[in-house]
Amino acid sequence: MSTLPPCPKCQSEYTYEDADQLVCPECGHEWKAGSETETTTEDTRVIKDANGAVLADGDTVTVIKDLKVKGSSLVVKVGTKVRNIRLVDGDHDIDCKIDGIGAMKLKSEFVKKA
Repeated sequence: MSTLPPCPKCQSEYTYEDADQLVCPECGHEWKAGSETETTTEDTRVIKDANGAVLADGDTVTVIKDLKVKGSSLVVKVGTKVRNIRLVDGDHDIDCKIDGIGAMKLKSEFVKKA
C-alpha cells in the first residue's frame, strides 16, 4: 500500500515521486512533497475587462467597440449593456445573451464593467 498522499487537484490515489516532487499521472498535476494541503490557486484564471477590473459571473458589462457578428449583418453597438455574463475558458472569455441578437461569446478586452 502506498504512503503517498492523493493528488490535491483530482484526488487520484495513483501519485508517484519524481525527485523531490509528487506527480499525478491522471491530471498531470505536480507539487512539492510535504505540501499536500496546497490549494489550486494557480489554476484559477482571473479575467479582466479593458480597464483592468476583475470580472465575475453575473456581472453587467458595457461593450466599448462596435463588434460585427460573424455570419450575419448584425452589429453590437458601442454602449450596449450585457447583463448576467458567464465566464468561460477559451479565446472568447464571456458567454452572454444580448437583446435583439441572442447568445454570443465576447472577448473581455472589448467590454468594461458597468
